[in-house]
Amino acid sequence: MFRDQVNRFATPFTTGLFVVSTVSGVALFFHVGAGLFHGMHEWLSMVLLVPVALHVWKNWVPIKLYFQRGTLVLPLAVSLAAGVAFAAPGLMSGAATGGNPQMAMYRAIAEAPITAVAPVLKTTPEALVAKLQTMGVSAKVEQSMTQAAEGAGKEARAVVFQVLTAK
Repeated sequence: MFRDQVNRFATPFTTGLFVVSTVSGVALFFHVGAGLFHGMHEWLSMVLLVPVALHVWKNWVPIKLYFQRGTLVLPLAVSLAAGVAFAAPGLMSGAATGGNPQMAMYRAIAEAPITAVAPVLKTTPEALVAKLQTMGVSAKVEQSMTQAAEGAGKEARAVVFQVLTAK
């Protein structure tokens, strides 16, 4: 019964999820709808691993023949080389450990003193402190928004997001 289900659905699910991954990947490549496609692409690409594994299991005999004939070696080697070529610059520069640059920017804004952040946000430190006070966060200009948020018992990320998106 399990084998029948695998034979019936492995390839169609692989195909369907591959199409979703392709469309979302192309959209992300062209920077279209990142908010819409990013989570979809990541999660459904992870889900895609299940039907791909079942597809490989179902087609193991033909895949073994590809190995025996050597026709799978070149595509795997080229794929590995391409992966290394794209990963190498990040590994060399240490970017692989730095994480998402947007998160790095958020941390810099959240942890810098309000006196340093205010000019970046095109406001004065006093105006930024006043904005925080309207949000229920008591702050001093020498504090960071993280320190001020924690002092008010609020989540720093939510406070920074509200400051950055408020008109």
